[in-house]
Amino acid sequence: MRIDPGTLELKEKVVYINRVAKVVKGGRNFRFSALVVVGDENGHVGVGIGKSIEIPEAIRKGIEDARKNLVEVPIVGTTVPHQIQGEFGTGKVLIMPADEGTGVIAGGPVRAVLELAGLKDVRAKSLGSNNARNMVNATINGLSRLRTVEQIAKLRGKTVEEILG
Repeated sequence: MRIDPGTLELKEKVVYINRVAKVVKGGRNFRFSALVVVGDENGHVGVGIGKSIEIPEAIRKGIEDARKNLVEVPIVGTTVPHQIQGEFGTGKVLIMPADEGTGVIAGGPVRAVLELAGLKDVRAKSLGSNNARNMVNATINGLSRLRTVEQIAKLRGKTVEEILG
């Protein structure tokens, strides 16, 4: 199910800007790639990559791309419903629920995604690759696979009490 970015008030955050080079006959062609995260701090977050000769243009393209790739994040109170590990390439991110008042405990790129998703109390540990792109995508992968008790109950045709025992 696609999320319409027009209805959301999205904030954006540039996570990482990289200078990339293409070696041609006349020397090197430099361009910039920007990794951008957008979110409404209310359960919607997306990530995008833009590339251009100028940094502002790369960021604009990244924002456009991120708006096309929004995912919905189930939030229980101020945290995630359960522990989950997101994976993308060799980047692995373990996302764990935390008690109220804990805050967002996460490394750089992961923190940006969790904050823009609207999570206030959550812990995260990056395992494997520390590459910003892989970490951000692994976080998105984990968040998109989260399910609430209500969703599971509906899927199985049971009540919430039956599932919780």
